[in-house]
Amino acid sequence: MENPLGTLRTPKDLIAAGLAAPAALAALEAVAARYAVAVPSPLARTILTAGAPLVRQFVPDARELDVHPAERADPIGDARHSPVKGIVHRYPDRVLLMPTLTCAVYCRFCFRRETVGSSEAMSPADLDAALGYIRNTPAIWEVILTGGDPLVLSPRRIGALIAALDTIDHVKVIRIHSRVPVADPARIDDTLVAALKTTRKALYVAVHCNHATELTPEVIAGCARMADAGIPLLSQSVLLASVNDTADALENLFRALAAARIKPYYLHQLDYAPGTSHFRVPLEQGLALVRALRGRVSGLALPTYMLDIPGGAGKVPAGEYLSPEGDGTFIVRDPQGNPHAYPPAP
Repeated sequence: MENPLGTLRTPKDLIAAGLAAPAALAALEAVAARYAVAVPSPLARTILTAGAPLVRQFVPDARELDVHPAERADPIGDARHSPVKGIVHRYPDRVLLMPTLTCAVYCRFCFRRETVGSSEAMSPADLDAALGYIRNTPAIWEVILTGGDPLVLSPRRIGALIAALDTIDHVKVIRIHSRVPVADPARIDDTLVAALKTTRKALYVAVHCNHATELTPEVIAGCARMADAGIPLLSQSVLLASVNDTADALENLFRALAAARIKPYYLHQLDYAPGTSHFRVPLEQGLALVRALRGRVSGLALPTYMLDIPGGAGKVPAGEYLSPEGDGTFIVRDPQGNPHAYPPAP
């Protein structure tokens, strides 16, 4: 499953590939010393063609070292809800299982940017403990494989993990969150698709995609291999300044996803991760964009606009759970109805 064309992993690699200016080397090396860098060569070629919307997402920026007071290392409170290593159990009926913290590409706005980048997958003992937790918690109905990116694992390992979950009767749904179909579509080959099908459970793949130009013919073909095998595809997107923060950009994205048999599922408000202020779209603007799409985009192509309440109180739809307080501050109510202050965009 190694990418035969290699992956760009250093600022010097990015400069040599034409993705960054030589004068930016020192600044980019300072960013890379703190946050992981990886851009697969197929994606690098797409970036060169697409330009700014993809450069901003994948190429380091000196502004990543500027931390706003509202930003936090664990913006959605994963650690608060982690009973055993590799598990996040925030909601009673579903858990996150993170078998690896490695990604094919490291998005510059990632909410887990302080933890992803490790080259190690979970040890067999840790994975056994995580599966034991799921097995011993009958309320768990859905397991979401995330990380890191579970599809960087070999087909053998991902197949074995899915087969293990298949033996747990109370788990009915397996969902995989991945950037691999966009970052390195050649990985989505017949062997991997066969590994994903080693289960009697309902299995869904949620593809992370933020701009229509990410959906190259190779990406669409990789997704088609999964869809043709009967695997339902969803999308997750993040609202990002100067990437997709116009009604036209979002319309193009959601139409392109639906046409590729990928149901637009969530549009996320950007989390308050460190060094991501230059990506943040004010919540009022996001709400206005979603309103603008209603009526001009088919309901089939409209995702739900979601925000994760900082600190770990849960994820809610951005519209109905909010009340403005003035000066860009909102009160957001968690699923239990408790109020939380949501800070304004910097």
